[in-house]
Amino acid sequence: MEGDVVDKLGDMSSVYDFDPITGNIPATKVEITVSCRNLLDKDTFSKSDPMCVLYTQGVETKQWREFGRTEVIDNTLNPDFVRKYILDYFFEEKQNLRFDLYDVDSKSPDLSKHDFLGQMFCTLGEIVGSPASRLEKPLGGIPGKKCGTIILTAEELSNCRDSATMQFCANKLDKKDFFGKSDPFMVFYRSNEDGTFTICHKTEVVKNTLNPVWQPFTIPVRALCNGDYDRTIKVEVYDWDRDGSCSHFLLPSHDFIGDFTTSYRELARGQSQFNVYEVINTKKKMKKKKYVNSGTVTLLSFSVESEFTFLDYIKGGTQINFTVAIDFTASNGNPSQSTSLHYMNPYQLNAYAMALKAVGEIIQDYDSDKMFPALGFGAKLPPDGRVSHEFPLNGNMENPYCNGIEGILEAYHQSLKTVQLYGPTNFAPVVNHVARYAAAVQDGSQYFVLLIITDGVISDMAQTKEAIVNAAKLPMSIIIVGVGQAEFDAMVELDGDDIRISSRGKLAERDIVQFVPFRDYMDRTGNHVLSMARLAKDVLAEIPDQFISYMKSRGIKPNPAPPPYTPPGHTHHHTQI
Repeated sequence: MEGDVVDKLGDMSSVYDFDPITGNIPATKVEITVSCRNLLDKDTFSKSDPMCVLYTQGVETKQWREFGRTEVIDNTLNPDFVRKYILDYFFEEKQNLRFDLYDVDSKSPDLSKHDFLGQMFCTLGEIVGSPASRLEKPLGGIPGKKCGTIILTAEELSNCRDSATMQFCANKLDKKDFFGKSDPFMVFYRSNEDGTFTICHKTEVVKNTLNPVWQPFTIPVRALCNGDYDRTIKVEVYDWDRDGSCSHFLLPSHDFIGDFTTSYRELARGQSQFNVYEVINTKKKMKKKKYVNSGTVTLLSFSVESEFTFLDYIKGGTQINFTVAIDFTASNGNPSQSTSLHYMNPYQLNAYAMALKAVGEIIQDYDSDKMFPALGFGAKLPPDGRVSHEFPLNGNMENPYCNGIEGILEAYHQSLKTVQLYGPTNFAPVVNHVARYAAAVQDGSQYFVLLIITDGVISDMAQTKEAIVNAAKLPMSIIIVGVGQAEFDAMVELDGDDIRISSRGKLAERDIVQFVPFRDYMDRTGNHVLSMARLAKDVLAEIPDQFISYMKSRGIKPNPAPPPYTPPGHTHHHTQI
């Protein structure tokens, strides 16, 4: 079929394809289901025969590329398409999508031969960030006509997210060492489609015993059987040999005791007579008539746990609250001069506005009311000139919320006209400001992201460290974008990637700060679109893991998503195109 969804999947592999266990488990994949209601009727004697075409947009070129087509459903204005789109999902990217609807009039794959019924633009983040990951929007694109609505639902493909924890012991293993008993360890392999085996786990060595008890271990189920519960799992038992010790478990140098096979389905039965395995050494068996086995291996315990993902929480209704804090210190330069970092060029956004827009446009998809608190720090405020380190950009102390990213930019421009840049550069007040809100909702229903944009030289390092160590216990993350040419050594220290941040001997519970210098992203060709997409990607990439680490540490499970939306039933005749 022309433009078949499945054909396109091969092109969608992502930079995150590498997985040390399997080598090929890619990024999160989401499945998009499309329904429409009240489409335009283009057929004279019957109803339209609709088909939906999905386009994705390249970050660099902004060109739309066809991703795939649904089937055609005959004679309906309310189609529920069966064929789904499977897309790679990245929280940290703005993934623009376009859905075009056509009334199909012939077998031709050429879309210009069919009647256009309307289109809708959105981002993948908008779909997954909607309540129950269901987005309903009007179709447009035909002036003066109501084109009906499109309903999109997103479902994360559970890439077998379970992890199994198991423990084994062995009895009466063959003695391989001349002087002492054996030093046994086990190696687990999963079988591949072609009958070959891939190593997926090695136990530790238990010294000088023929009856070892190995430590429990946890392994992703997909690594053990790739999601196929009946696939063969082969287990080999070895005696560790000193002469093989330098070769890091290169198996030929250790003595083979024997092997056995099982499957995930068998192991999942837990401790029982079914999970006692005879260890067989085939060579020995062929030589010795009276050979019984080379010992037995017994499963002592087995449990399985499902790992929750970022999207499980989003679908369950967790909101991400976005707050921005902007540096109004004098070191930014006089806003009326073109050398200032706050200069308002009528033709181009300044660095502050660009960074805010790049990050904000992605996060806003996960906040249902799109109302964002926007703060400034380091300025003298009218009317009395007092210095403030957490003032609302819109001037309203009671309600610092701005409507959407455009609302924040508007308030930022206005405040530049009313406040006086001053100093010093104190971060702690805005960190503590957001922490107060985060401390009030620790049930997993909300997560807070604070974006600080600064020209860099921080004056209250000790207080900021203390504030971050305290904030690390709360549902929040901090992004710092450094603008201008200053040295950002202090910011790198706050980032804590190399050395976890501490204050007064207390180590931060989680790493919650991500810092990037804006200048590293400035494209010499002036292509700001691409450079800002890269900046957003880098600062946001760690947020889902920071989010999950908080939820896990507090034992918070996602709320069950509201029941899936099932449109009123229709029976359709499907046509391929």
